[in-house]
Amino acid sequence: MVKIRLTRLGSKKRPFYRVMAIDERKQRDGRPLEFLGTYNPHLDPPALNLNLDGIEGWVGKGAQLSDTVKSLVGRVRREGNTVQVPVAGSAAAVEASTHG
Repeated sequence: MVKIRLTRLGSKKRPFYRVMAIDERKQRDGRPLEFLGTYNPHLDPPALNLNLDGIEGWVGKGAQLSDTVKSLVGRVRREGNTVQVPVAGSAAAVEASTHG
């Protein structure tokens, strides 16, 4: 079965993630079938860029989303195709909640 999940890149304590379609039997950093986007949690606010058409294509073929990717796709659908998503606890999220 094909899964759409994250693969970790980046250096120690500075992760950067790619969203990819991969056979569920492959290891986390194995060769993907297709790259479908990126997620960088260290920017303020975190950067999230997903290819929703590609994800929908794979889901139409029977692929399953991981829990994390499912939540990221939900954020993108609410915010737009390329989003800067504020995360609770970040300076932007705290400032927005105090001035909003």
